[in-house]
Formats: sequence, C-alpha cells, structure tokens
Amino acid sequence: MSARTSQNSPRSPRISGEIAAFDGAETILDAWGSGITPDPALTVSEWADRERFLSPRASAEPGRYRTDRTPYMRAIMDALSPTNATRRIVFMKAAQVGATEAGNNWIGYVIHHAPGPMLAVQPTVELAKRFSRQRIDPLIAESPALRERVKPQRSRDAGNTMLSKEFPAGLLVITGANSAVGLRSMPARYLFLDEVDAYPPSADDEGDPVALAEARTRTFSWRSKVFLTSTPTIHGVSRIEREFEASDQRRFFVACPHCGHRQWLRFERLRWDKGEPNTAHYVCEACDGAIAEHHKTAMMEGGEWRPTRPVSTSGTMGYHLSGLYSPVGWLSWADIARMWEAAQASDEAKRSFKNGVLGETWIETGEAPDWQRLYERRGAHRFGIVPSGGLFLTAGADLQKDRIEVSVWAWGRGLTSWLVDHVVIPGGPDSADAWATVTELLGRTWPHAYGPRLGIVRLAVDTGFETAAVYAWARAQGAAQVAAIKGVDGFNRVSPVIGPTFVDATEGGRKIRRGARLWTVAVSTFKSETYRFLRLARPTDEERAEGVVDPPGAIHLPHGVDAEWVKQLVAEHLVTVTTKRGFQKLEWQKMRERNEALDCRVYARAAAWIVGADRWTEEKWRDLEDQIGPSQGDDAAEVDHEAGLLARPSAPAAKRSSDWLGPRKKWL
Repeated sequence: MSARTSQNSPRSPRISGEIAAFDGAETILDAWGSGITPDPALTVSEWADRERFLSPRASAEPGRYRTDRTPYMRAIMDALSPTNATRRIVFMKAAQVGATEAGNNWIGYVIHHAPGPMLAVQPTVELAKRFSRQRIDPLIAESPALRERVKPQRSRDAGNTMLSKEFPAGLLVITGANSAVGLRSMPARYLFLDEVDAYPPSADDEGDPVALAEARTRTFSWRSKVFLTSTPTIHGVSRIEREFEASDQRRFFVACPHCGHRQWLRFERLRWDKGEPNTAHYVCEACDGAIAEHHKTAMMEGGEWRPTRPVSTSGTMGYHLSGLYSPVGWLSWADIARMWEAAQASDEAKRSFKNGVLGETWIETGEAPDWQRLYERRGAHRFGIVPSGGLFLTAGADLQKDRIEVSVWAWGRGLTSWLVDHVVIPGGPDSADAWATVTELLGRTWPHAYGPRLGIVRLAVDTGFETAAVYAWARAQGAAQVAAIKGVDGFNRVSPVIGPTFVDATEGGRKIRRGARLWTVAVSTFKSETYRFLRLARPTDEERAEGVVDPPGAIHLPHGVDAEWVKQLVAEHLVTVTTKRGFQKLEWQKMRERNEALDCRVYARAAAWIVGADRWTEEKWRDLEDQIGPSQGDDAAEVDHEAGLLARPSAPAAKRSSDWLGPRKKWL
C-alpha cells in the first residue's frame, strides 16, 4: 500500500513547485475549488429573485423577477424545490396570475442547480414551439446563469434546438400533448404540464396525454417532481379540477385589514352598485367591513396557504387561486365587476368569466331542450331556400347501414344558422348509387332570398362507420370540398377540431400510405353549443317590430321540418357517470334511438369551423354580405369562385328529401 501523501510531498498541488510554475495553474486550482464547493441551498423562489430577469419580449414588467409581486406563488414554487418531499403539485387557477412564469422559474432552477431530464408539455406541438420561442428562449437569454449552461441555438448544434435544450447533466424537451411520440421520447425526472385542460382526450389514439407523460417519471420514483397547472373548463370533464379535488385543496387566506380575520376570497363577497363597477369592494365575512382595492397588496404579503381538506390520500398538494388575488395593476376588482356585468349577455360569456376570472369550472346544462317548443318556434323560411342572413352553406353527412343522411345548413354572422335542407339517400355506404347521389349534392346549388344560388362550401362526413368506403369517396372528391372527420369523446373549447392528419387508406385492395386526410372533432363541444343556441331567447313580435334581432348563434328551423326531425335534433342529454377508477365525467347518452339530425348538425358545424367561420374578421363577413346583398343579381354567383363560397347557377340539381320519399316526407 502506498504511503499517504504529506503536506511536504512534491506530489501535493499546494506546494508543488512544478504546478505552481505552470501557466494557468491558478485557473485550474480555482476551477477545482469551485467544483467541490456545495451549491447554495436555494429554493425555487429564492433562485428566481436572485437569478431571473424578465424580457420585454415575454413580460409586461421587464427586469428582475420579484416574487413579492405575486406572493401567493412563493409556496407553490418552493414546493417544486428538491428539499420539499411533495412529488405532485396541482395549481387550478384563473388566467394570467403568474403560473406559467412560476413553471419557467422551475425550469431555470433545474438548469442551474438541480440538473436532470425535464419534460415540458403544452397542449399542442405548435403551442410548444411558441412557448419555446416566447418563454424559454428569453428565459435563457436574459439570465446570465442560464446563458452559461445552454449553448446558443444554431442550426448545426443538435444540443439546442427549438424543442430541445441541452445543459450540463440535463436535458429539457418541450413537446405537445397531441404528440404521443414526444410524450414517450425519454424518461423524465421533472415534468411540467401546462394548461392540462386544453390537452386533447388522447395523444395520437395512444391514451390520455397526462398519464402517458407521468409514466415517463416512474424510473425516478421518489426523486421525481410533477407540476400540473391549468385554467379549468367544464365540470366533470376538467382534468385540473379532478386533480385538485384529489389533493389537500389549499386556499390562500388573507387577513381583513379591519378585524384581522383570515379568509380566502370569494366572488360572492365582492360588492358594487349596479352599473357602477368602479364602486367594487370586498366585504369581510367576519366584520362586514368594506375592504378597498388598495388594501390588497398588504393583505397578500401576509397571506398564507391553508389546506381545506387536510386528509389527502393522493399525497398531492393542490392550490386554487381566483383573479380576485391579481396584483394591483393587473386585474382590479372594478375590472372583475365590469366583466361580470358584460358576461350577462350569454352563457358563453359567463363560462369564460367563471373559467378565466374565477378559476372555477362551468357546469354544462345537459338537459335537452323541449322538442315541442322548438317545433312550435319554426321559422317562416321554406325548405330549399337560403334566408337573407345566410352567407354560406356547409353540410354534414351521417352514415347508417341502409341510408346516408345529409343536412345542409346556412351560416351567418355570429354563427347564426338556418336549416336549408335534409336529404335521406337510400342505399347506405356500400352502395355506389348512394355515393353518386352524395357527389351530386356537392354540385347542387340552393337559391338565396336575394337571388344568387349558393353551393356547399364544405361537407363533413363521419368515418366511424364503413371507414374504408368513406376514405375512398372523400379522397376521390378532394379535400377542398369534403372533410373526413372522426368524432372523439370529451370537450375541447380551445380547438374542438384538430387536423388534418394523414391516415392510411385502402383502395381496390391496395393500401395507400397517407392516402386520406382526417379531421378529429370533439363532438361533445358542438353538441353542448347546439343545445345552448337552441335555448336562446327570441325577440317577441313587438320587439322585432322595434328592430330587435335574434341573438348571435340562434338556430332557425324551416316551417316545413316535421316533428320527427326535431325530436332527433334533441335526442341526447348530458349525464354525469362514474368511471371504473372512481372519477366522474360527463357523457352524452341517447334518450331515443334516432339521433341522425343531431349528428348531421354537429358535422355541418365542424365543417363551418374547418372553413374558418369562427376566426373570420369583420372585413370577411362584410365582403360576403356585399357579394350576396339585395343589390346583387344572379351574376353575383360568379364573384368568388376560388373561395368556394358561391357556386355557379349552372351546377346540376339534386333531389330534395321530400322527392326521395314521395310527397309526404317521412324520416326513416
């Protein structure tokens, strides 16, 4: 055994003349000493205050990050620190309260002080790219400690790309919840799941994206950390609500400036004079004292998180925060009062307020509207005629074993719609004659009240039955006018239609790779919207005489539609069911066997989304009105062929549903 090296040994780097005389020896020794010096025991919030700088590109308040600006985030960030034993942290919150920046601070902390493989998931790959450009790149560029560890992005440097950032002893991968490949690309010690309620129900048909992502952390066991954050959406469907309810349900308690009583802020105790949002103030639940906006800063500085459900079997820390806690200068109580008054105009506005401002889920009204009331409320317009407000047509095709049913809907401003026609084609999807008739419908035109004839802009056809036949027909017609769609369960308000994606198709016994284009549709979203639109109150005859018009989204049925069709339109209702794992979810169930009218409506609505009607500008709508307006004659049909919004009057005519089944129409 060799003798231990003494202080006087020439091999000792302290006194070695050879080492001391070596150029750069001091640098080597400094690096060696730095390497064996322990890192400071910082929490994520302490690191952010010390190292984080906000870029003007990504923040309204650029400069050094200050946790004191959002003091409620301190405990959440510190729970993400390695010194905290909690593995899962859930944050259900209002929009724009600083949650994503807290996640970014965690990313910066991991890169600097606790390196390891990290996965950050956004709702889609496209949003992941935007997140990388707008949040992660400025995070690295503006913080010197991170710039030293992440190489500059260059096209030939695989270590730093848009969706992958390498750093010493670690790797950050950014992906979308719609990409199963991205979610199973690597093991991850750290997992940041942002806006989980906007995730699709399934990632490339491989299962729930949250479950797929969390499976990546299993090999790290107790050393892993998972941070889930989102603004909630619909009760019974919301992922973040489900996770929060399984946690210890922490609320941020603040002290009343008058009596000192600690309470968490509820919207019900925000008071103001009707029509005067600037008078908004909060009323203490203990002393009924009026708390003004200017008290908020001091209240939040002394606030604390308290679990409201002390016993949590999941071992998950859960936090909930509403916009009432938004720092002074961001969202005021007067702003919240003003937004609530404006939200009274529609259920959709109320839902946005409850989700985005209060951070609470919206309870959908799933009861079907009364079909008799809808039948009695039929409009004066006739089958086969596009009313004056209709600006373009879409169609939805539903396939049954012995028939194909197609509904043609006209759409106007605010997604107001009119049923123009419903065609029942005998034969089913295995009949060449039936498909020939559907093809004929694509070339048919319907007369408009102002003179021009309109054709179908886009027809959406369901691929759930006889998939190969639908792919073959849709492929033959081309993607410009036909959209093959696949319905999926769940609600997706952000993007109820996703795609298109290319799928394999079979034609003549030959498999064609990427042979068809498929759109994925969250049918529950459009069913709820349809029921909501059907419930809208209509102006009375006296109000119409005074110029009051129907609300946006109103659904108009022609005088000729029969009772059976109306019953089919409201044939389902939304119920809460309990899964095998004990979770509750919303599910559409039939109240009667026939529901083709509702399915066709949903598909036609999806076609309107695909055309882009939900995103059209005022200029676009005005342009359509100018083309179709009362001053235009039949020649107006020649104005916009390329956009496909008006069809040529010479297009061949197809039979209407009443012609298929004789003078007395029956709905099969």
